[in-house]
Amino acid sequence: MAKLHVNGKLLEVKAEDDTPLLWVLREQLGLTGTKYGCGIAQCGACTVHLDGVATRSCVRPISTITPKEKIVTIEGLSRNGTHPVQKAWAELDVPQCGFCQCGMLMAAAALLKEKPKPTDADIDAAMTNICRCGTYNRVRAAIKRASAQG
Repeated sequence: MAKLHVNGKLLEVKAEDDTPLLWVLREQLGLTGTKYGCGIAQCGACTVHLDGVATRSCVRPISTITPKEKIVTIEGLSRNGTHPVQKAWAELDVPQCGFCQCGMLMAAAALLKEKPKPTDADIDAAMTNICRCGTYNRVRAAIKRASAQG
């Protein structure tokens, strides 16, 4: 049994030590907003916050996470889509297919927490998520809008 602090709740899960956090979140906890994209930490669809840091959950074994570390998924980012990045994403129609967007939102929220007024270079450095639809210009615009609202 492992204890994880997820979205404000301390939970016990039963999984092998090498089980990636992504699969515990999706399969055991039913938090399916975190997506499986590549399984090698390249695409960012699986991004969650671990103590406020954008983390690729597909390669993070649960044995490396302590109960003191706070995990936040897209479901825990805000209630009813009220986080500034969620509002900006909706206002600017950022997603097309939407598959990568939960990971993008989590990466953007972590960026804005660290740098409330990011430059284009800050955005480029932090937003390493891959979007098959190519909505990168909209992502940049939404981050800037969220930074103005936040």
